[in-house]
Amino acid sequence: MNHHEVRDLMSEAVVRVQGGTPFKEIAHLLQEYDITAVPVVDEQNRPVGVVSEADLLYKMWDGQEEDDTDGEGGFPRAAKARATDAAGLMTAPALCAREDWSVVDAARLMARHRIKRLLVVDDDGRLVGVVSRSDLLRVFLRADQAIRTEIVEEVLVKELGEAPSSVQVDVAHGHVVLSGRLSSPDAVPRLEELCRDVDGVVAVEFRPGPGTGREGPSG
Repeated sequence: MNHHEVRDLMSEAVVRVQGGTPFKEIAHLLQEYDITAVPVVDEQNRPVGVVSEADLLYKMWDGQEEDDTDGEGGFPRAAKARATDAAGLMTAPALCAREDWSVVDAARLMARHRIKRLLVVDDDGRLVGVVSRSDLLRVFLRADQAIRTEIVEEVLVKELGEAPSSVQVDVAHGHVVLSGRLSSPDAVPRLEELCRDVDGVVAVEFRPGPGTGREGPSG
């Protein structure tokens, strides 16, 4: 089975700045393009950091809080409040995904770091796009028939070596219902696991046929 890759879902139109870009120009770009952050790149178009709306708002910091770190990259708030260009404002290093990563890998990195988007780089580390949470969620718009076809052809036949007629596969709104009998009861958990791993699947339920040794649904 092959997951969608980041390159399939990313946006290639990326507004970017360099380290010397002034504060007000960054603020203007965020408003003009209706975005909340902008990557900072070097002369070779390699990401070195990200400036977000939150970074700009430190300009209003009054220095009264005891904790002088921003809670994200551990950067002093006072330093960001004094910064006048992207190099001083940015949070670094920039978290990046490779364009050939699977959507699962990208989603896990986003979840781990609690971020809304990832910069996408090529094999040379150059910025080629950006992928957001909403981009990754597009896999759940996948047609039910496409999901069913992958389960039958890739999971049942290629992965498990079962006859396509051994299990009835029904898919509705990403909910997969499997009913039938496999050559071995031990193959059932593996079947369910593989089905959950198919892009666009929301839930999996197995309804055993006679002699499967399984009872009840599995979510």
